[in-house]
Amino acid sequence: MFENTKAFSGFSVDDIAKAREFYGETLGLAVEEDNGMLAIHIADGGDIMAYPKENHVPATFTILNFPVDDIDQAVDDLSARGVTFERYPQFEQDEKGIMRSEGPPIAWFLDPAGNVLAVREE
Repeated sequence: MFENTKAFSGFSVDDIAKAREFYGETLGLAVEEDNGMLAIHIADGGDIMAYPKENHVPATFTILNFPVDDIDQAVDDLSARGVTFERYPQFEQDEKGIMRSEGPPIAWFLDPAGNVLAVREE
């Protein structure tokens, strides 16, 4: 039924203007606001929709993973842009906030709406 349909993901935020600034300027993604929603353009032509929700509750799980070749460089670059990395007591993380002991190296951070994002080394 959907074999020829391009699907896309979406998540809520509490402030489209803050989301536009964060995803567009801080993360450097192409973004486009239309009809009060934000289209976040990712590599290979994919889009993710951020929509305003008055009673937004941040996702407590990782909603977006950004694969990178060098996680240390990505964390350093994001830190220089003002991004703070999350610390989770159940994971052993280094001084940069990178978890290296289980699976691929990964570091988590929040968008302005409190949704969990991650950079992950491939």
